[in-house]
Amino acid sequence: MTQQGVRWTADQVLALAPDAASREAAGGLATAGPWSEVGSTDGGTVWGVCRGGGGGPYRTVVDVADASGPACTCGCPSLRYPCKHALGLLLLWAGGDGAVPEGEPPAWAERWVTGRREDAEAVAGPETSETEAAGAEAVETGAAGAEAAVGTAGDPSGSVSRTRDPVAARRRAERRAERITAGATELEQRLADLLRGGLAEVEQTGYAWWEETAARMVDAQAPGLASRVRELGSTASSGPDWPVRLLEECALLHLLDQGWLRRDRLPEGLAATVRTRVGLPATADGPAVRDQWLILAQYDSVDARLTTRRIWLYGTETDRTALLLSYGAAGRAPELTLPVGLSLDAELSTYPGGGRRRAALGKRFAPPAPVEIRPKGVTPSQALARYGRALRDDPWLESVPVTLEQVVPVPDGDSWQLADASGETALPLTPAFGNRAGLWRLVALSGGVPVQVFGECGHRGFTPLTAWPAGPGQAVSLN
Repeated sequence: MTQQGVRWTADQVLALAPDAASREAAGGLATAGPWSEVGSTDGGTVWGVCRGGGGGPYRTVVDVADASGPACTCGCPSLRYPCKHALGLLLLWAGGDGAVPEGEPPAWAERWVTGRREDAEAVAGPETSETEAAGAEAVETGAAGAEAAVGTAGDPSGSVSRTRDPVAARRRAERRAERITAGATELEQRLADLLRGGLAEVEQTGYAWWEETAARMVDAQAPGLASRVRELGSTASSGPDWPVRLLEECALLHLLDQGWLRRDRLPEGLAATVRTRVGLPATADGPAVRDQWLILAQYDSVDARLTTRRIWLYGTETDRTALLLSYGAAGRAPELTLPVGLSLDAELSTYPGGGRRRAALGKRFAPPAPVEIRPKGVTPSQALARYGRALRDDPWLESVPVTLEQVVPVPDGDSWQLADASGETALPLTPAFGNRAGLWRLVALSGGVPVQVFGECGHRGFTPLTAWPAGPGQAVSLN
């Protein structure tokens, strides 16, 4: 259970923000000036009325003690979740300086909290929605596959509800497998023609060839192949070493094609990975595992059609790392939001595939609560070895979750790296992270002293997501 009266830190509040703009806007609302009628309860409800610049004032309520995770409502028209008003109110509450006193909630706040909790009790049980299950492969298949999955979930005419007839479902699966096989065979021929003509001709073909090939894969119901083809198109002519990178990506795409065409000869775990990579939906068939899951990191990746939220969890008893995926379409942020640095008493079920890191969130037994435990750490050389072993199960894996122990951020020419405190090994940071404000938060947190850092380690380097100071202290989100 959440400890009564325990308030979150500002970093934990800001970790809920859907984007940088929301974090910045929330900072401007973290003072008492724009607010009136503010208050909180020892049970985890926070409310207030914010003076709006447009159609305000806006009544805002946040329930931080709900077992399904923090939830909020606000009268503003924002599509972001949580909105800047909810984040600003939480920041004001987290300050703990008496600006948000304890008291009895007004009727409008009480009605919303009571109604929401009654609805949650009515639908208690496994909480993986059809949208979550159908879209679970999005991290591998890209936005096209995820959007297709999200679009059919919950639709009476969609593929999810049609699978109630097992015979008809098997026939549809067989027909789709035949179409994917035809698409993979065609893609093999197209790749052979491309390489036969030489990579020098790629610049002359332009992006239209790649987009047309990707469209053919969509027709073959293989969104994962389509997504990788589009990535190939963006790789061509993208830098001085683009021919090398393009050849490497073509080889990986060829390997995936061959994996599908020869899937019957593969070990079951690798075959499941191939099915997911080409774009077939999967369900969380692993046994439910209950643990105190430390919320390690949360971040979003956005394109024009879909927002994918990734939440990393660490089982403090099972010593396992798991990934939750949540989706938002048409410019909407995903609803699943968990505060970084707290722990969640819940059950998780894994999806099939190499490594079995992707999981579905099941029954939750208590709201997120503070915890002193940190994940176990490794050295930079051990992190690289872990990524190498993971590639045996999933050759298309971009990165693996890793916690580095006793590392110091140090400059390396125009870039940065995380050096082992012993000074023997170091991991370069990914170029994209070097352009984020999180780099300077990490440098300031360290101050030249070794810290503990969680992030993703892959062939492009290490991307820090969360860090802990050398001594006692709360997790700091670096997104």
